[in-house]
Amino acid sequence: MNIDDAALAESLRRLTHSREDNGSVVSALEAVLQACVDLFDVGGAGLLVADEQDMLRYVAATSGPGRLLEKTEAEAGQGPCTEAFVTAQVVTTYDVTAEAERWPVLARAMADQPVRAVLGTPVRLGGVPVGTLDVYQEHAHEWDDSEVAALARYAEVISTTLTAALQAHTAGELARQLQYALDYRVVIERAVGFLMAKQSADAVAAFNALRQAARSRRTKIGLVAEHVLDNGSLPV
Repeated sequence: MNIDDAALAESLRRLTHSREDNGSVVSALEAVLQACVDLFDVGGAGLLVADEQDMLRYVAATSGPGRLLEKTEAEAGQGPCTEAFVTAQVVTTYDVTAEAERWPVLARAMADQPVRAVLGTPVRLGGVPVGTLDVYQEHAHEWDDSEVAALARYAEVISTTLTAALQAHTAGELARQLQYALDYRVVIERAVGFLMAKQSADAVAAFNALRQAARSRRTKIGLVAEHVLDNGSLPV
């Protein structure tokens, strides 16, 4: 795709200053996502935000396939969006259905869907990753540097929308999730680093070890991370 810098700047300006929604943060986010699809001419876009177990949860998407993509990633803990959240970097794939070795659950789930190329970019509050903005193409596609940079800038609109909702106290349950993600991100990152060194694992595998321990014990991932740092191992 060709990125029109002027159009991007105008879209960012308009969305950043727009407050004409029905008071629902989800409706505001849906408007931002639809504008993203229109501007970048992608197949769809979606948003995942971390919950109190630091598991990414579906918030909004522009299409049915996009919702399935988001929900599958959130449940499986794998895919470009999960990696973008854990590593705090943009993650892309030319064709997610060709990633069976890397992301087996996601590749199978998308095989019959019009979802191929996917790009996930972190959404930050105060510099801390709290979720991901995700876009996809219905065909295989190599994401170039201009697309990566432009969509990373667009993620800032999500951050602005979330910040405004938090300040206006309209985010409800989402606000509690975001605050927990902010409060425990450093502790979780330290625990991930510890497990990476101890288990010779990559960041996503270490993160998912924390995530699975929290889920199996029905507790918060921040408490599991604190246990790892205090005791040198995952809780038994």
